[in-house]
Amino acid sequence: MARITKEELLEKLFHNPYEQLKGKKLRMTRLRVPGKEVCMAHIISSSQTCVYQNLGLHIGVHEGEDHTGESIGLIRFTPWEAVVVAADVAMKSADVQIGFMDRFCGSLIITGGLSEVETAVQEVVKFFREVLNFHTCNIHKN
Repeated sequence: MARITKEELLEKLFHNPYEQLKGKKLRMTRLRVPGKEVCMAHIISSSQTCVYQNLGLHIGVHEGEDHTGESIGLIRFTPWEAVVVAADVAMKSADVQIGFMDRFCGSLIITGGLSEVETAVQEVVKFFREVLNFHTCNIHKN
């Protein structure tokens, strides 16, 4: 995408030549219109204790359970409500657990064994791309 100057931007926004706009009070309101997008898909192959705890994934587990060292899948969506569908697809495609799901921000964290998390993340991204026609990103693995 080519960069444009401030003057060109103002001309496009206000449909007037810059010379006519110069010196006048202009009011712009910014808003975000989320599209249909999987904007992040990342797999942490083996979590360290500090990562697991800072994400709050240790909260709510049964006493004696320790999931440290499990793999973590992070996926981000717009519109945010799509996270509910993604959680359903992830749970049905592999033996993973929902670590965190935020339908108000579009974030999903899944946990489990590496191959299971990889499968779940791949199936979620594939479902959103092929069935729901979302724009999807590449899956990154660390």
